[in-house]
Amino acid sequence: MQVLKINRISELVSQLKENPVLRYTCGFKVIGKVPSESTFSRFINKISDSSVLEDLFSKLVIKATDLGLVDGEHISIDSTKLGSYEASKPRKQIVDDGTNPNWGMKRDTNGNNIRWFGWKLHIICDSKSELPLDILVTPASIYDGTVAVTMIESFLKKFQSRFKPKYYAMDSGYDFEYVYDDIINKFNAVPIIAYNPRGSKSPPEGLDEDFNPLCSGGFKLSYWGKDGDYLKFRCPHATGKINCPHGMNWCSSSNYGYTVKLGYKENPRQYGYPLRGSTEWKLQYNLRTSVERCNSRLKEGLNLDHVRSKGIKKVKTHALLNCIALIAGTIVSNIQREKKKVA
Repeated sequence: MQVLKINRISELVSQLKENPVLRYTCGFKVIGKVPSESTFSRFINKISDSSVLEDLFSKLVIKATDLGLVDGEHISIDSTKLGSYEASKPRKQIVDDGTNPNWGMKRDTNGNNIRWFGWKLHIICDSKSELPLDILVTPASIYDGTVAVTMIESFLKKFQSRFKPKYYAMDSGYDFEYVYDDIINKFNAVPIIAYNPRGSKSPPEGLDEDFNPLCSGGFKLSYWGKDGDYLKFRCPHATGKINCPHGMNWCSSSNYGYTVKLGYKENPRQYGYPLRGSTEWKLQYNLRTSVERCNSRLKEGLNLDHVRSKGIKKVKTHALLNCIALIAGTIVSNIQREKKKVA
């Protein structure tokens, strides 16, 4: 259903009756009866109440890792909207217990606000292969940043020591101090997260728009590398970056020039490593687009955008089937490509 974009069980049954090749592919007899709509519905209910699809999803992730398709060093995290098959309701009529669809809002790639009634699919994606590694379905009202740490904990626990990510890249929806702190101190990795000004019209005092510290003359201090848990910055006049009218002595009597050391673990949201806005930071952040392409393949290439089931369990079943189809297809394509190389 996911690969052929079949939206309804009734349509699936109809195609199975008319297409013997499809029946054979799905494991049914070429000649004879096929399961009814009610049989398929009971089957969907049964697998929605079990962990069989999650187990299969995890096994395929491990298979893709063993084949070298996934390395898990650079992880991208994002969410995408899923519409609800249930009729929309006013907020005051919604039972907010975490299992019912709700109203959500998200910015699109052009910065426009999009509102919808339904769900959010949160995805942990491998930036190398652009394949999903773990997912979480929540009501649409759940904010992205509130589930990031829980998702990472669940992901690492599920795969134990198989993955040791070095970078976690996310957009500004995840720009919270506790997300930075946990990624650095709990997960021993580097957070690469876009800054969210949250209505402020200027950067924090003493910093420019790229979060570089400024000297008393208002000039950008020169980044001079990392020293342990500290980032080192020097007077730009001393490093030859600018010709300050006050010279070096304005800020320091030292021949080395004015120097500042900032602990990037103490305030990682402002003083991260690699330095926010640097070439290395931009390189790592640009890899975050892998999760957007993953979302696109799940929605446009498969059938993620057509949820025809009610309840959070069945919505997750629908999302898992899409992820399974994407990973399984990638694995098969890779195996066939390797066979052709040998031939």
